[in-house]
Amino acid sequence: MDAGHSGARPQVIVVGGGFAGFHALRHLHKHLPASAADLVLVNPTDYLLYSPLLPEVATGVVEARHIAISLRRTLPRVRLLLGRATEVDAAGRTLTVRGADHGSGPTSTVLPWDQLALAPGSVTRQLPIPGVSEHGRGLKTLVEAVFLRDHLLQQLDLADAEPDTEAGRAERRALLTVVAVGAGYTGTELVAQTQRWLQTIERRWSHTNAEDVHWVLVDVAPMVLPELGADLGRRALDLLRRRGVDVRLGVSVTSVDDDSVALTDGSTVATRTLVWGAGVVANPLVGRLGLPTRRGRLVVDTHLAVPDVPGLWAAGDAAAVPDLAAARVVDGAPDAPPTAQHAERQGKVLGRNIAAALVVGTAKSYRHKDLGLVADLGGWDAVAKPLGIPLTGPLAKVVTRAYHLYALPSVPNRVRVAADWLWQTVLPPESTQLSVVRDEDARIAAAQGTGVGPSQQ
Repeated sequence: MDAGHSGARPQVIVVGGGFAGFHALRHLHKHLPASAADLVLVNPTDYLLYSPLLPEVATGVVEARHIAISLRRTLPRVRLLLGRATEVDAAGRTLTVRGADHGSGPTSTVLPWDQLALAPGSVTRQLPIPGVSEHGRGLKTLVEAVFLRDHLLQQLDLADAEPDTEAGRAERRALLTVVAVGAGYTGTELVAQTQRWLQTIERRWSHTNAEDVHWVLVDVAPMVLPELGADLGRRALDLLRRRGVDVRLGVSVTSVDDDSVALTDGSTVATRTLVWGAGVVANPLVGRLGLPTRRGRLVVDTHLAVPDVPGLWAAGDAAAVPDLAAARVVDGAPDAPPTAQHAERQGKVLGRNIAAALVVGTAKSYRHKDLGLVADLGGWDAVAKPLGIPLTGPLAKVVTRAYHLYALPSVPNRVRVAADWLWQTVLPPESTQLSVVRDEDARIAAAQGTGVGPSQQ
């Protein structure tokens, strides 16, 4: 199906309602007159997900909807098309969008564009390791966060009911073992926060305590949280090991099956839970464009424009954006790291430069000095590096939560998240199992839409 536009106004299409796409449209919404262009957003959901707080959704500390910022409410002048972009015709200046399947099969819509901004974000990196796609669970979507929470509660419920026999004790050990791959933000924060959360709800079970859960955190890297530097990474590692987490660095996975995870250190861990957080890669859409990439990300110039393709732009995790403020070099060219902080700032520059292409305002190059990074480790533990100052403990915790409230781009959501944190300190923690997400829907390919492409149309 073709969906044209009147032609009276240029059509600006943004693919992806994450940090980059959202802030680009917010700038255009605010600074571009309604008569200057039609604004269209292509996104699989009707919300911007504030993904840094997903571990807190997985532990029930924060309600899932409270980190989902309504796109319709915050961008009322933008036409929202629910679906995933599958093809870009640069020569014909059209975009193909695959919509949701409502029972009669998914529909495809072809949109003409005058300015097209690609900000589809990233997906969890999946390595060609037997069993990972079937048994590994990511943490990049609300579906995955809610599933992980219910799954962990279910495993502890099953372990608590196991008989005190040799076979029962072996099954109980497997049910109470969690293997997390990736000691970056996803794996480290999830393990640390979930461990603390289980301590607060262990009265739920008759024969099982939180200390009975065996946590295994593995990574091929030589340190945890490398983004925060060696010193804070070492402190985080010491904290995890003091809590009893089995941290194995320089180790990866060789295979996974229904009952165990085999590791490169020669050991096999009996488990029913594998959390897969081995980094991210650009959305698969980038690989289908036939345009130059660097480390799998679409090459753009300092104005976030795709070279030699007029009207095509990119930002966020899917774009290799020259980082003029960094001393770091990747493959011979300085690239901004794929973080929410950079994606947000790139989105603002992207919106400004698209407006300038429509003769509203002036363009600028992307330059952003990193404000620092934070990691919540549960309880009053955290590590943070605001403006290059290393912090740990309660002070780092305060800075971490203050940063998240500042970064949430919606006042109602800030209030709701702050209220969740407040109630968590004065009310008993939530420990109910909702079981609202099917196992097949929580697989990485399904939850993150990595299997959607032209062949699925």
